[in-house]
Amino acid sequence: ERKLAVVAIGGNSLIKDKQHQTVEDQYRAAGETCHHIADMIEQGWEVAIGHGNGPQVGFILRRSEIAAKVAGMHEVPLDVCGSDSQGAIGYALQQNLANEFKRRGMQKRAATVITQVLVDTNDPAFQNPAKPIGGFMEEDEAKERAAKEGWTVVDDAGRGWRRVVPSPLPEEIVELEAVRELLNAGIVTITVGGGGIPVIRNEDGDIQGVAAVIDKDYASSLLARSIGANLLLISTAVEQVYLNFNKPDQKAIDVMTMAEAKQYMEEGHFAKGSMLPKIQAIIWFLEAGGQEAIITNPENVARALRGETGTRIVT
Repeated sequence: ERKLAVVAIGGNSLIKDKQHQTVEDQYRAAGETCHHIADMIEQGWEVAIGHGNGPQVGFILRRSEIAAKVAGMHEVPLDVCGSDSQGAIGYALQQNLANEFKRRGMQKRAATVITQVLVDTNDPAFQNPAKPIGGFMEEDEAKERAAKEGWTVVDDAGRGWRRVVPSPLPEEIVELEAVRELLNAGIVTITVGGGGIPVIRNEDGDIQGVAAVIDKDYASSLLARSIGANLLLISTAVEQVYLNFNKPDQKAIDVMTMAEAKQYMEEGHFAKGSMLPKIQAIIWFLEAGGQEAIITNPENVARALRGETGTRIVT
């Protein structure tokens, strides 16, 4: 009986803190996560890996903005920043995994697929861009970019002006067949990086990149549903999911059903920018026939799989 899992890693989990943001630091953090994923593979799981890229795309954009100002270099469009980050993060993960497999004498390989994800041009997110990206600007520069390049800009809590982009729902993974083939060949496949590069179908039916950001938990959920995974494991900053998080009466959840998850969601237990999309992603996965999902932090992946910690969500 084949055990197939999607493991979703946060882009923040590659950055321990403000003091550890270099490429070297991120590589080492990726190595720790790969160690835990290799434990999982030793337990008999086939694994596809999805990952976030928020901080990394931020760095790429920032460099691009500075290079444009200082040296007159061309700027890098957002969809290309996404593909750049997929390549760099995929490289760090696949190299760490290869070395981990070698150390353990495992006959395993890993590969990264630069992944495009289709979004719907009629998605309401396009009418309501809300995801801030790139650096802060003065008001006059922001308005000029808005006029010249069609950006949507907002005053970000008085800290300065920023560009905001839509965050549409993922509809279809363009490279799905390639991902399936790799997984069938037993290759650990890194895909839908940063939620995938958002693309649309234009009037001619051609696909083209679009300036948007897809939630990586939603994309990992779509991946898990599309490949018929048994398990969706979301690796994040906390060991377990809590009710009344960060309040005096906070309470860790060991197991919850899909119905309980929906109820807690409606009661407002999960924060919009952090836990809420993870729970929503899991509900969609379980509704589509997934068996179970786990939320925990990287160092507890193996223990959570044994039921010793983490939060398990079941139908």
